[in-house]
Amino acid sequence: MGQLDGRTALVFGVATRHSIAWAVAEKLNAEGARVGLVYRRPETARRIKPLVEAIGAEIALLCDVRDDTAIAEVMRQTGETFGLLDILVHALANAPRAALEGRFTDTSRTDFQAALDVSAYSLVALARAAEPLLRPGASIITLSAIGSRRVIPGYNVMGVAKAALEASVRQLAVDLGPQGVRVNAVSAGAVRTVAAMGVRGFRALYRQGASLAPLRRGLTSQDVAAAVAWLASDESAALTGQVIEVDGGWSVLALTGTPTRD
Repeated sequence: MGQLDGRTALVFGVATRHSIAWAVAEKLNAEGARVGLVYRRPETARRIKPLVEAIGAEIALLCDVRDDTAIAEVMRQTGETFGLLDILVHALANAPRAALEGRFTDTSRTDFQAALDVSAYSLVALARAAEPLLRPGASIITLSAIGSRRVIPGYNVMGVAKAALEASVRQLAVDLGPQGVRVNAVSAGAVRTVAAMGVRGFRALYRQGASLAPLRRGLTSQDVAAAVAWLASDESAALTGQVIEVDGGWSVLALTGTPTRD
């Protein structure tokens, strides 16, 4: 028996077999949850099909999370399929390429708004739309990063977006707590994903984390997925409004140096 037997879960942000969101979906399914997948871009549909088959996902939906009407439609179809929802995973982050290059000071207003909309406000929008479906005891989990509190070269506006995301977790935890709904974040260390490899300096950051973090090893998507599954389970029933570090202990270090760009 799995720790999530009989639960229903909706995972936003699945893009490829190598994404953290996919590792989360696999883990939730392995623990007994009925899982639905949601992806952001139409061109992702071809890559999603074999993933749907791999875990027997009951729904796989396209959703532009910048569009409240699209979000409402996803929740309507989720309600028709699952009835009520126990687990909502927000694994969404995006910023225009220009906002991840050069100086943060030069970030345009348009790029700033785009990054905050997809990477932070979407959590608020999803929580609001999902609220009527959430059972007491339901768990909302999002993915953050240490760039919310420390400057990572090349991360730029995404660091600000993650800070806003973590603040939103705390606000939502207070709003939804009286209904028995918990809201938490997993702050993942450097994990090799397609999205992460697009950040300049990531390779140096990954090497640094693997060599200097207390556990002296690199992280995998499965490490993050295990923490998400725990937050979705009754084992974490008294935990809400928190950011859980899953980084091999890297975040406890006072000084690790500055990764070079590569």
